[in-house]
Amino acid sequence: MIAIIKYNAGNVKSVENAVRRLGFDCIVTDDKEKIKAAKSVIFPGVGEASSAMEYLKRYELDDLIKSLKQPVLGICLGQQLMCNYSEEGNTNCMAIFDSIVKKFPPLDLVPHMGWNNLIKTKGELFTGVNADDNVYFVHSYYAEIIADTSAVCDYILPFAAAMQKNNFYATQFHPEKSASVGEIILKNFLNL
Repeated sequence: MIAIIKYNAGNVKSVENAVRRLGFDCIVTDDKEKIKAAKSVIFPGVGEASSAMEYLKRYELDDLIKSLKQPVLGICLGQQLMCNYSEEGNTNCMAIFDSIVKKFPPLDLVPHMGWNNLIKTKGELFTGVNADDNVYFVHSYYAEIIADTSAVCDYILPFAAAMQKNNFYATQFHPEKSASVGEIILKNFLNL
């Protein structure tokens, strides 16, 4: 069973639909025991960093996520909350990834919304993905590139489009909204 973490951030239904479309059973839950017992965990998110972190802390989901040993995938805001700190609301995050989340400078349209290709991909999530394949982004904040970056995107500046450290995976883009390429990435994660 795949657990999709339910918390104070949107986009849960589209992730649930994508997982089911790929033939995997899943549950949307904030029940700690069900999350701990899951084969893998997806931590999606669309929203604002400080209020989302406040909710996670209130229900001790932040400590739970950091303690998980099975594969965990953070998506969009989920990736940002797995970093050290976000400029959005001056938010201390979970510090799984040693990266700072910053607001895009207003040199182009912000938020970054639409299809972009990934460069410098590495790791299991990107098996079967080509360098010119596009994925779907919607965000105004980005994570800085670090050693754990597993894919880069260049919009205004290069940023961490994906990260991987031990059993923790994260994507700034939305695999559940990225058509056939997103299905490959999501399936790669679900088959870990």
